[in-house]
Amino acid sequence: MKIRLWAVAVSAIVLTGCVRFDLDKSLSQTNSEFTEFTTGNLQLRRTQEQREQARSRADSILDEPLDQAAAVELALLNSPAVQTMLANHWDQSSSTALSGSIPNPVFEFGRLSADDELEIERILAIGLLDLLRLPMLSRGAKMQLEANQVALAADTVDLVTRVRQAWINAVASKQLAIYAKQIFSSAEASAVLATNMQAIGNFNAVSRARQQNYYADAATNLTVARHRALASREALVRLLGLDDSQTVKLQLPSRLPNLPDQPIAPPEVTTIALEKRLDVNMAMTGLKLATMQQGLKLVGEITDIEIAAISESVWKDGEGESARGYEIGIELPIFKNIGQVRNRLNARSLAASSTLESVTRSAISHLRESYSAYRSNYDIAKHYRDEVVPLQQLISEENVLNYNGMIIGVFELLADSRTQIQTVQSSIESTSQFWLADAALRASLVGKPASSEVAMAGAGGGGEAEAGH
Repeated sequence: MKIRLWAVAVSAIVLTGCVRFDLDKSLSQTNSEFTEFTTGNLQLRRTQEQREQARSRADSILDEPLDQAAAVELALLNSPAVQTMLANHWDQSSSTALSGSIPNPVFEFGRLSADDELEIERILAIGLLDLLRLPMLSRGAKMQLEANQVALAADTVDLVTRVRQAWINAVASKQLAIYAKQIFSSAEASAVLATNMQAIGNFNAVSRARQQNYYADAATNLTVARHRALASREALVRLLGLDDSQTVKLQLPSRLPNLPDQPIAPPEVTTIALEKRLDVNMAMTGLKLATMQQGLKLVGEITDIEIAAISESVWKDGEGESARGYEIGIELPIFKNIGQVRNRLNARSLAASSTLESVTRSAISHLRESYSAYRSNYDIAKHYRDEVVPLQQLISEENVLNYNGMIIGVFELLADSRTQIQTVQSSIESTSQFWLADAALRASLVGKPASSEVAMAGAGGGGEAEAGH
């Protein structure tokens, strides 16, 4: 009876300590906490019906020009890489849940017979230290599940940020390639006109060579721009996980979105709570795990205790006798260097503590840097939009009047046209850098600084060399 009670008690402890992982709840939590990034579309598609529904929605998205929000939705719906990420999260978290349990008890059955004597032995053995450590194992597994949840959120934010930035690069490169073609056409017209005028003696060789050089540079720049447009489009295609039929349907907008009326204010950045950041949260969980495991693993690596319940029955000459008892086995820590085990665990705790301190100190620094890039690029892009481009437009309009009044020649007019287009290109690049910085800042605000640095838009607006006469 006592053995039965002991077995029931063990079973109750084990069942109480079980750690379970629910993938649907995990994804729902990420969708809820990071709606700005997932828009509720983070889902592991485990059935054919779910995959078909996702494919249908992806195809309908591709029927229209792809804006940035649609690109993020399409990536989450369509990309096999996203499904791989979620499946790996399922695998790792399921393994983590299993780590919160203890080894199964061992049942042994023995039967011995000799002449008219029969002996039957039954043994049920379990690790006593495992039972005692089960509550701590369960807490450790739950902490690790929290860390896995933070890691999933960080991976999702990183993926969405890369999709946003790839979309920006693809649209900007498409715009720049269009303007590169306009510059090429202008330079080509100048080169042809210069050649014809030299043939009739109205243009010298140096001036013609200068126009031909503009044409050669424009041809090179057009080739580079077209390749960049294709490369950035293909980079977006890979992140979206498009197949060949979907790639053919992909339509990008003709231009980047307009600048926002007002940039994000500094207080909105500096008031972000550190403990809510993904990087700080992950480092904090790592420290808690290291602290908990310090005592847990020290005992587990030094010794082990096994307890077994024994029931033995013997029959002889038709009469039977039964006996019950127990045995305890203890691993003696004779050959294990306990000091080295303790040093290793202390080192892990110190490393985790230093990591938390380092991440906490770096967090605000990353925010300041990201915000500076965001605000600086906003100011530069706004300066191009409000000052540089309108001024160049005014210069071009005046040059048209001067040309009509025969004050300047056709080559000066063509050169001014190229300068105006180059100014527009610089404006596009500055707008592109702003939106890249915007995506990086939004990732940095939640504690996932963008993996790629955002460049600063360069100064521009100057004209090209004076046209030949």
